[in-house]
Amino acid sequence: MSDDDAPVVAPERRLGGPLFWLSAAIGWAVIAYGLRGLLHHHVDTRPGNLAKFVVGGALAHDLVFAPLVLAAGLAVAAVFRGRLRGSVQAALVISGCVALFSYPLVRDYARVIHNPSSLPHNYTANLALTLGFVWAAALGGAVAAAAVRARRRRRLPESSP
Repeated sequence: MSDDDAPVVAPERRLGGPLFWLSAAIGWAVIAYGLRGLLHHHVDTRPGNLAKFVVGGALAHDLVFAPLVLAAGLAVAAVFRGRLRGSVQAALVISGCVALFSYPLVRDYARVIHNPSSLPHNYTANLALTLGFVWAAALGGAVAAAAVRARRRRRLPESSP
């Protein structure tokens, strides 16, 4: 192998320039300020409950949600082929995020007996409506893309060998 045939290697790029360290310092300062407020106002913030919530959320993510997402991804890859797979995967990811975000609202966790304005909407119906729009957009986009591809194929002249 001659020098002309040698693979081209990109020059090494160092991460962590001055802008990175400045933004990291600002980020850590914001985190420290938030932790100070959490501990200073412990009667209102209940740090013990917050710690349980954060640890429980991390465990739920790592032990339940991540394996479910991986299994769903494998199932989608096995069932759907071609370009429809991307639309289904996108709709599943968006649906999961919307459902997870709206779960406390659907479960009615913030309802206060003497304050009917705390959760004034039917969040279950709104979640179903939102998921319907997500899936309609995903499948409609896949159908439209397939129609455009079919139309382009009909317009292209046959190439001669």
